[in-house]
Amino acid sequence: MDFKEVQNFIKFVTKSGASEVSLETEDYKITVKTGGDQTTVYAAPPVAAPISIAPTPEKVLNEEKENEDEFAHCSTITSPMIGTFYRKPSPDKPSFAEIGTHVNIGDTICIIEAMKLFNEIESEVSGKIVKVLADDMTPVEFGQPLFLIDPS
Repeated sequence: MDFKEVQNFIKFVTKSGASEVSLETEDYKITVKTGGDQTTVYAAPPVAAPISIAPTPEKVLNEEKENEDEFAHCSTITSPMIGTFYRKPSPDKPSFAEIGTHVNIGDTICIIEAMKLFNEIESEVSGKIVKVLADDMTPVEFGQPLFLIDPS
């Protein structure tokens, strides 16, 4: 990366509104921090770290297609509201439903907290849970897939 490219990178980060962005290659590491009217740039040789190669877009699409085919017969339980997803009734209790658990229509499978109200989400289908699609204690959106259930 030459000096002009570094300048363009700094301008891009400043205009993007991000508070901090790091760019690391085999030869260097650049961190740009913005705040108010001040922009700070740190440049250093990279820390020795394992190199990971990202999969090609074709490989990612093929894996997604395989996953779609594998779960094509499954029903998807989606979030009926915006809120925080909880798999357990409380931190010291077991999860409502784990992978492999058989659930019936009306069984509570998770809780979504919205505006300090804890809403029990019930299964809309009977079957075995084959995949949990949301992480515990994370925000979820309306319509976001939460579980895949195999009705067979």
